Amino acid sequence: MELIWFGSRSSLSRLKPEDCTLEIGATVVKPTDIVRDLGVLLDSELSMKRHVSKTVSTCFYHLRRLRQLRRHVDIDAMKQLVSTFIFSRLDYCNTVLYGLP
Repeated sequence: MELIWFGSRSSLSRLKPEDCTLEIGATVVKPTDIVRDLGVLLDSELSMKRHVSKTVSTCFYHLRRLRQLRRHVDIDAMKQLVSTFIFSRLDYCNTVLYGLP
């Protein structure tokens, strides 16, 4: 189980550590700074920096791998591969990024 508190940096700094934990029966759940929900990394300030960074990193990884195939496949196949590996990652849950700088 994971627990996360969302808020601004100043409001999160006012939380006392003893007030942040959650007890469910005999289990004590301590808060974390980042959780993954449906493949989206949510941080406590909802800045989405970690999610964007991870998405960019994954896309560049796949682009580097696809570059090795460019001599072995035709342009239409390469377009389909880029669409499959890159655009699908960029499009997945992109509405959570709306309004971010």
